[in-house]
Amino acid sequence: MADTSKTATLDIDGTSYDLPIHSGTTGPDVVDIGKLYGQSGVFTYDPGFTSTAACESAITFIDGDEGVLLHRGYPIGQLAEKSHYLEVCYLLLYGDLPSAAQLEDFETRVTQHTMIHEQMHNFFRGFRRDAHPMATMVGVVGAMSAFYHDSTDITDSWQREVASIRLIAKMPTIAAMAYKYSIGQPFVYPRNNLDYASNFLNMCFSVPAEDFQVDPILSRAMDRIFTLHADHEQNASTSTVRLASSSGANPFACIAAGIACLWGPAHGGANQACLEMLREIGTVDRIPEYIARAKDRDDPFRLMGFGHRVYKNFDPRATVMKESADEVLELLGIDNNPTLQVAKELEKQALADPYFAEKKLFPNVDFYSGIILEAMGFPTSMFTPIFALSRTVGWISQWKEQLSDPALKIGRPRQLYTGPTQRDYVDVEQR
Repeated sequence: MADTSKTATLDIDGTSYDLPIHSGTTGPDVVDIGKLYGQSGVFTYDPGFTSTAACESAITFIDGDEGVLLHRGYPIGQLAEKSHYLEVCYLLLYGDLPSAAQLEDFETRVTQHTMIHEQMHNFFRGFRRDAHPMATMVGVVGAMSAFYHDSTDITDSWQREVASIRLIAKMPTIAAMAYKYSIGQPFVYPRNNLDYASNFLNMCFSVPAEDFQVDPILSRAMDRIFTLHADHEQNASTSTVRLASSSGANPFACIAAGIACLWGPAHGGANQACLEMLREIGTVDRIPEYIARAKDRDDPFRLMGFGHRVYKNFDPRATVMKESADEVLELLGIDNNPTLQVAKELEKQALADPYFAEKKLFPNVDFYSGIILEAMGFPTSMFTPIFALSRTVGWISQWKEQLSDPALKIGRPRQLYTGPTQRDYVDVEQR
């Protein structure tokens, strides 16, 4: 629980108001303005909520200045190096790393819920083949509430638990089915003898006509992508899930809302935008031209995949992702792919350029994850669905935490109104 022993004084037109200051376990203090309007008749103004703490959370902490990302206190680098995605899921959901028995039980519960209701296959066939997989996922995940009535009562702790496991378990199946449908191949059912990442890759790339073996290096890289995207504090999609949840909406509707928000190119579409930029550059010899454009303040071009809105230093996830990218490219022996050649040379030239070092524009997790997914054979349209799959556990953890918060109330942001003041209606003949 936050410390509330300090206060701040706000002076408005000569009247002073004492406002509580809350101190968390780490990070900036926050000024509690919850009663400010009732006392003074004024709101605060914070477009984008970039200086506003909208909730109290014990799940994830980010220090953007220092390049720190902690899940329940554990550095992301340690988790990505020593752990795996389902263990991180357990950590996010329950607060501590599991014992061997707890992890085995959790993995079993997830594995037993990977199939989706057979009737849900009809939902996919209702979409056009060229529909974006994110459009499909928003619809199918939202429709889960029509099939799993026994886990929609948010006041029942057991139903919340069942919904959590179902969403984590079924999201890879739904994402893989969206991919298969878009390329006209038959759906591949999940296999209980495969780990989480391998199962997803098998559902995406295997076909009934021949055997398919998932390479462990690719599986490990996929697992790291899942892990590094599992949660990221109160970002746009997580805040969307929390806002939807505050109304009492069922869990499937809340996660569908998060997927819809993640679809935006400024959020989950960043790695897709990065690959599209690399294709625009086209060849290695054009890199100096684009680097020069990125330095030109009058040129709208920006290097996608470099820098991060939150991290003013380096992205702590990028170091681990770069290791996986190097392993995947070496395994697949991709030397003649122009896009990947541009990516590797652009990284090299940008890191050697003092301008980018001074501006702290280092390659971020989106730069490397895009390279890995491209090398694996995923089209760019699947990058954001994979992000959504990864982030599902973060959304669910935040959703569960919020529902357990005694201070929970429906979200209702205020506004600075600049429209017309009251005026009388004029009949259409007199306008």
